[in-house]
Amino acid sequence: MKPKFSTLIILIWVATIILAPFAFSEFYLPLIRDHFFKFHEILRGDWYKQTTGFILLSLVLFEVVLTARKRSRKWKVTIPGSMKLWRSLHIFLGIALLGMVLIHTGGSTGENYNAIFLWVFFGVSLSALVGVVAETGIVESPRREFSLVPAVTSDMGKMLPIYSKGVLVRGLRLIWLSIHIFLVSIFVIMLGFHIFLAYYFQ
Repeated sequence: MKPKFSTLIILIWVATIILAPFAFSEFYLPLIRDHFFKFHEILRGDWYKQTTGFILLSLVLFEVVLTARKRSRKWKVTIPGSMKLWRSLHIFLGIALLGMVLIHTGGSTGENYNAIFLWVFFGVSLSALVGVVAETGIVESPRREFSLVPAVTSDMGKMLPIYSKGVLVRGLRLIWLSIHIFLVSIFVIMLGFHIFLAYYFQ
């Protein structure tokens, strides 16, 4: 079953909580280094990075299964479960990925390539989450028609076109899904290069 709007709002809050440490890492990471040096060394150690990295890679590969599920009929491959089930798993796994990235990085935003790579990943996650939340909010709304400006409170609103749920959802999906797919493409390329760099400079 596809997550309801209320569930997605909770996931937005969960994602916000997960992302918060990245905003304050420049303050707390030096404190951890100064007062809990051994723990800081574990966070930066090869064993810790590789273990959490492989877990992340496994989650990413599992996310890719959604694409296989979408195209399973075309490829004549039978994958159990409905599309709604796989979409729900995709959403919840996306949140799990955010949490795992926090564990993997310790909240550090990195530098140079790693920083760009991290922000691309944030874009991948948030573009999908915000898009799904907006889409679900429209679908679950009791209103049948939507306008960019409320027609009741504005004369301009009366002049603007009115959109039905279906038209608005398709338009929004075209925007956020295109952005999401574009960022996913960049992410996959950068992920491969990230793995190469991690082992090349090990």
